[in-house]
Amino acid sequence: MSMKKAVAGVVVLGGLVCTSAAWADDAPGVSDEMFAINNVWMMVSTFLVFAMHLGFATVEAGLTRAKNTVNILFKNTAIVAIGLLTYTLIGFNLMYPGGEGWFIGKFLGFAGFGIGTDATGLTSAYNPGYTYWTDFLFQGMFAATAATIVSGAVAERVKLSSFLIFSTLYVALIYPAVGSWKWGGGWLAERGFHDFAGSTLVHSVGGWAALAGVLLLGPRTGKYFNGRGVKPIMGHNMPLLTIGVFLLWLGWFGFNGGSVLSADPGAVSYVLTTTSLAAAAGIIGSMLVSWNVQKKPDLSMVLNGCLAGLVGITAGADVVSIRAAVLIGLLCGAVAVVSVIAFDKIKIDDPVGATTVHLVCGVLGTLFVGIFANGATVGAGADAYTISLRTQVLGAISYGAICFPAAFLIFAGLKASIGIRVSVEEEVKGLDIGEHGMEAYSGFQIFTTQ
Repeated sequence: MSMKKAVAGVVVLGGLVCTSAAWADDAPGVSDEMFAINNVWMMVSTFLVFAMHLGFATVEAGLTRAKNTVNILFKNTAIVAIGLLTYTLIGFNLMYPGGEGWFIGKFLGFAGFGIGTDATGLTSAYNPGYTYWTDFLFQGMFAATAATIVSGAVAERVKLSSFLIFSTLYVALIYPAVGSWKWGGGWLAERGFHDFAGSTLVHSVGGWAALAGVLLLGPRTGKYFNGRGVKPIMGHNMPLLTIGVFLLWLGWFGFNGGSVLSADPGAVSYVLTTTSLAAAAGIIGSMLVSWNVQKKPDLSMVLNGCLAGLVGITAGADVVSIRAAVLIGLLCGAVAVVSVIAFDKIKIDDPVGATTVHLVCGVLGTLFVGIFANGATVGAGADAYTISLRTQVLGAISYGAICFPAAFLIFAGLKASIGIRVSVEEEVKGLDIGEHGMEAYSGFQIFTTQ
């Protein structure tokens, strides 16, 4: 999903030919009308990805307790602002360094805001698919997502100030730096690693950070009893959770559909189809497994199964077949149920299942590209590459090897200095009162651990 340099060509999937909507550097310019159509679709996709942040906020709020709702909403509001501003300052240029080394050329090599363009950036001479500003804004909407993933995993016991500091550092530096490995034309792009819209580059990057935060924070008070198993801590608002999941599914039409990088009708419609089928299959996979394992159909599991299917298809929505898209969704939905239960068994407390949905299924989705699209050729000419499972494994491991230690070090530094966890008293009363001095629901203060 490199916005600075797109590639023209076709992908062949078992006799089905999908045209790529991207363009080579030396591709002929498009008409003014086509340029406008492409740019409008990219802006619509930007709006849809923006709406996903409301989806993340409502999912997280629905799966946590009423006494922490203000805190959840505050974090998700602040993350969008932090993501956009840090992406403006340094993130965009760190992620897409051009011909210069990303650190020297783009971190030390400018003063003030790191974005800007001349008149060329507003025409097809910059890119046949969209203007410079559309390019920046579409990518900027992705930037905050990594920290949003972390927010849900550490919910109900993390200090607000510590979380915001972590988010600023992680989104400003780690996300764009590792993103440049693929989307910025870096070393993984040169090796043919394929991640169409971010199963690894967005979701696992956030998932590794979520895992680091959860491990250093520890579980919520009263969640686990020595020798007596797990005490379920239920979310307070299933309608809010359901609304959030459907908002995210809607937003994924822009998340994946916009990653085509133009309004090419064949490529966009194909990507939207594989995306939706994987989401639907994720629901069915999680429903079958949760009903069998838990003996009751669990709504929260099924909704997370939908998100698991969406995360899983994101890496290969443009290159896998229709049958593979359905299978990816089914497998990710089923694995999501098992993963949530397994994390609880080893006492890793993630209130919203972010480590499962974004980390486990993000890695799985990346590997599935190498399994179901192995040998497929993407692009044309000098920019063409062949997908292989070996390269997909290399990419997935490489992101984990950098993102988890980086997040762990940031959280550990904050823990050693200003602390990362609220007091037990504040946790019991709720972070809404303790951190914000207000309630989400007037007159509804809760003083129990439940």
